[in-house]
Amino acid sequence: MQAISRKLSTQGAMPEEFWSDLPEIPLLQWLARGSLKQHLANALRMWIWLRHFYGAMSFSLPEPFTYADCREAFFTADHPSNDDRPGQHNDLCPCTKTVAAWLFAPDIHYTQAQWESYATENPHEVEEKRQRLITVLKYHDVLPKRCDRFLDETRLFGVTRRALSGDLKRLQELKLLASAGSGYGRVADWPALPYTTRSATADELAFLVQPDLAAIADNLSHGLEGQRRFFVHVDYVVPKDRHDRVEDWQAELGELWQQSKVPPIKLTYWHASRQDTATVVVYPVCLYYYRRGPYLCGFGDVFGQPDTMDWRNYRLDRIQALEPLSWDNGLVPASLKQQYLQGELPAPDEIQLRMAEAWGFDYYQPKDVLLVRFDSVWDQRYIRNSLRHPTFKQIDYGQAQALVAQTLRGELRQQMLDLLTSRSDQDAYYRAVYRRNDPNVKQRLRAWRPHIEVLLPWPLRQQFGQEVMVESQFYQDIV
Repeated sequence: MQAISRKLSTQGAMPEEFWSDLPEIPLLQWLARGSLKQHLANALRMWIWLRHFYGAMSFSLPEPFTYADCREAFFTADHPSNDDRPGQHNDLCPCTKTVAAWLFAPDIHYTQAQWESYATENPHEVEEKRQRLITVLKYHDVLPKRCDRFLDETRLFGVTRRALSGDLKRLQELKLLASAGSGYGRVADWPALPYTTRSATADELAFLVQPDLAAIADNLSHGLEGQRRFFVHVDYVVPKDRHDRVEDWQAELGELWQQSKVPPIKLTYWHASRQDTATVVVYPVCLYYYRRGPYLCGFGDVFGQPDTMDWRNYRLDRIQALEPLSWDNGLVPASLKQQYLQGELPAPDEIQLRMAEAWGFDYYQPKDVLLVRFDSVWDQRYIRNSLRHPTFKQIDYGQAQALVAQTLRGELRQQMLDLLTSRSDQDAYYRAVYRRNDPNVKQRLRAWRPHIEVLLPWPLRQQFGQEVMVESQFYQDIV
């Protein structure tokens, strides 16, 4: 698959994700050089270093520069120059700032006192940012223990001289700082960031999935003693005769996303489940590879639902035509144009937040509570201690009964409670929040047959029961 190249400046300017108000998880994973859950503070600190080295308000440094030059430019004059961990020696020194002060203040140069004043005056804005970060960290399974304490008490730069000097060394190893004699220099050309999509023949891992896999790739993807020791197989269901089409759409979307004002597009799309072709006008948000193929995530018209605006996923090989439109075009829905005029067009982060809320890639579908039962042997072998989704968690037998009692009503509730009494309390029960009708979740549940029983929701239990009855007919002639 041909990649969309990331646009990098040749003048040392940072790629766009360095400027986002909250850092992206793939970027932090790369900076962590290992387990992000264990080294989250280190990765955040290096992200802040980079913003100061290359940002519009970067501090003045000689070329080349040393850690001592950075200390003098970054910290107050009374910041310790030895290897002692600094105490609360000066309220104006950046070493006093907590993680929350760095991440949730409207300006990276706010002091701790300015941040605390801002947080008191703008509690809702601060809480929105906090919850957004927590949701994304939880989704990627890198949420630190005692998260509130981490955000409100951890002083990112309140560490030893050795740790701060080590940050610069790691940035040099990542080629984000240049070697200059015994010191460092700013780079003129940014390296190709390893978490961007690349050709399948590239020497490094071509894509990022879960953060821990990125850590393995960082260690093993370059080969050891001339032998490649790390391989990844990813299912890709797009037929070979449509590969060119997928690459063309990727390239065209890549060009649109490099425009200062990204236009809406008119899509002619083959809707597989409806077996029909539709024309919709949407705002293209991002590309997302999920499970078996690449999808365009778009916000706008919904096929079959006139006057409805929502998210939808469009598999690239099923797009038959793609036409950019001007925002003044009469085909653009009025509500979508209004969002554009108000500067409120949706962003990729919203997809991550929605996916963290519930299991499934159809993040625009309603949420529902899923309750399933596994036999104990299958659970011990394949389910327990495996990551499915942050909301997919084991509950005990009594909690399963309580969930049924809370969810169902009337005679159906009593029937299901009676059914549960016939099931073993030694079996494994799991609760999750999932996206209703999401095909990926349903495929995963079907793959666990016959070791799984869907208890809730009732419509899904009915559907799976009917499927099993139909399926059993295929084997009636076998004794």
